Amino acid sequence: MRDLIRRIEAATPSGRDRGVDGLRAAAILGVVLGHWLVTALVVDSGTIRVGSPLRSMPHLAPVSWVFQTMAVFFVVGGQMAVKSRSSARVRGESYTRWLGIRMARLFRPVAVVPAVWSMVVVTMLALGADLRTVFALAKLVWSPMWFLLVFAGLTAATPLAARTHPLWPLAVVALTDLVRFGLGGPAWPGWINYMAGWLVPYCLGASWERGRLCGRATAWGLLLGGAAATAALVLWAGYPASMVGVPGARVSNQAPPTLAAVTFGLAQCGAALLLVGPLRRLLRRPAAWAVVTAANLSAMTIFLWHQTALIAVTATGMLTGEALPGLHTVPDTPGWVFARLAWLPAFMVALLVCCAAFLSYERGRPRQEVPYEVSGRMAAGGEDDGPSLSLDDACRR
Repeated sequence: MRDLIRRIEAATPSGRDRGVDGLRAAAILGVVLGHWLVTALVVDSGTIRVGSPLRSMPHLAPVSWVFQTMAVFFVVGGQMAVKSRSSARVRGESYTRWLGIRMARLFRPVAVVPAVWSMVVVTMLALGADLRTVFALAKLVWSPMWFLLVFAGLTAATPLAARTHPLWPLAVVALTDLVRFGLGGPAWPGWINYMAGWLVPYCLGASWERGRLCGRATAWGLLLGGAAATAALVLWAGYPASMVGVPGARVSNQAPPTLAAVTFGLAQCGAALLLVGPLRRLLRRPAAWAVVTAANLSAMTIFLWHQTALIAVTATGMLTGEALPGLHTVPDTPGWVFARLAWLPAFMVALLVCCAAFLSYERGRPRQEVPYEVSGRMAAGGEDDGPSLSLDDACRR
């Protein structure tokens, strides 16, 4: 382990912004833990249905404020995409080639998911599984995939996003919500918010890279202003307090993103800007940096398979023939929450197994051994600074 830590440290370029990578690792951790804590697979008469403790215990909504970290993904994604595109232009790389490389890195590990889950679905149906159970589990695996489509669209629009002020997409979201909720209009305009809503933090990330978000005053303004706007929308405009979807709720802040979700994202972006400095100092420690590097190099695999890990543990628990608390039971009491916390290590072990099985699809083919130099490539968003040893290669060796 010490040797691996040394190799990762040696393979890290001096100009690498470790704070930004730390934010991305924290964001993926928030998504995984959030899904594991608010997703309940309830076994009822041999059928599995998806529930949420937020439906029975709405006072737990503040938990979603901690673990709903998508805005952090998009602000970091915007910052790194603009940086990557600038570097590509310096190298004389065309926009088409630059975009093709980033799309390949984004979607390469996705291909194995439908292959594996097609076999799982066929096997379950052949064994007589209830159709509602199969649909619920497949939907649980596929529902987070919206992120990839939106992120791909925003990546393609990076040159435009670099010149767009975040207030413009924010105004689009506000207008869409006014039509949907204030004027009693149809629901379909809400689809616009999938792009416009997440374009707000993406544009903030682009502004960050271009030096327009300097100073703690700007960060505090985003944090406090976004928090105040979100509180006002929840208290007086009827928006849900939960920042994640709740089964059976009339309105969701995430499907599609609402104005409250976007203002909450502004607060998160402000917090991220405030935290990046302390993270840079913390991640000067080689051991801490090695953990963040491992998380970033596996980010897509973790994102794609964390729900499968939850399902695998739940299915294994069914072999006992009993409804295990916190795993198969209805999430309607504080006891369920404490029991679910006890299951988190089992979910993590299952996720590690998935990573061991499928991480190669994210890493791609190992590159030829080269002199022990440094390179800046980081999976799921970084760029390659040259043909020298990358962080990825250092982990392989």
